[in-house]
Amino acid sequence: MLSPAELERYARHIVMREIGGAGQQKLKNARVLVIGAGGLGAPALQYLAAAGIGTLGIVDDDTVSLSNLQRQVIHDTGQLSEPKVASAAEAIARLNPNVRVEPHPVRLGGHNAMSLVSKYDLVVDGSDNIETRYLVSDACFFAHKPLVTAAVGQFDGSITTLRPFETGPDGVPNPTYRCLFPKKPREGLLPTCAEAGVLGALTGIIGAMQAMEVIKELTGAGEGLVGRLMIFDALGFRMETVRYRRSPKNPLNGDAPKTWAELLEDG
Repeated sequence: MLSPAELERYARHIVMREIGGAGQQKLKNARVLVIGAGGLGAPALQYLAAAGIGTLGIVDDDTVSLSNLQRQVIHDTGQLSEPKVASAAEAIARLNPNVRVEPHPVRLGGHNAMSLVSKYDLVVDGSDNIETRYLVSDACFFAHKPLVTAAVGQFDGSITTLRPFETGPDGVPNPTYRCLFPKKPREGLLPTCAEAGVLGALTGIIGAMQAMEVIKELTGAGEGLVGRLMIFDALGFRMETVRYRRSPKNPLNGDAPKTWAELLEDG
């Protein structure tokens, strides 16, 4: 049940027909795992904490550096060299002491992805590399966990929601991340954030969108981004949505599915 203080804290949610007291209770009962406490993870964590998510897990093995602070707004100058999971946990405690934080100061890999993902109701991928995005999406498929995944470039960002372990209204399985991006770019093809740069406020926009999609998924409000990729162009300040479908060639729910072990072996 929501306490009197929580009823006041979340009053602007509770008066909304699409959320209400029942929806707020769902948020309180939810366990959400956020991969990365960086550019995308920082605003996502802040808004999820403010919204009253009961338990937030944070996976990040990095420490706070001065170059992070241009966009990773959950951290501040006084937390330089501190583990990002600890810094984020401190910020969340100041923002909303009702939220329980489970820090995971580890790097996500094939050895721990399934065990971490399986402990939560929904996963948010705010990682900064393509290898982790494929790993997280694969693990969420096998663990039957919804995934809100996003990525940013210098001035552009994208976001989608994945539920490939379920079928759509047409009876066809929902698409996977590998339906949208069948092949990993070869190593070195995409510049890193340090090499190319990124507009700090852009990560705030896309990370906040991730938090909004999580709230919608948990409460059932509105239409989610399953089968839709939303692309945001910051320079032109335009958004467009691209629809995508299940590919029978994808190795998860395609015509020739592979096991978790086989995918790890393939790299």
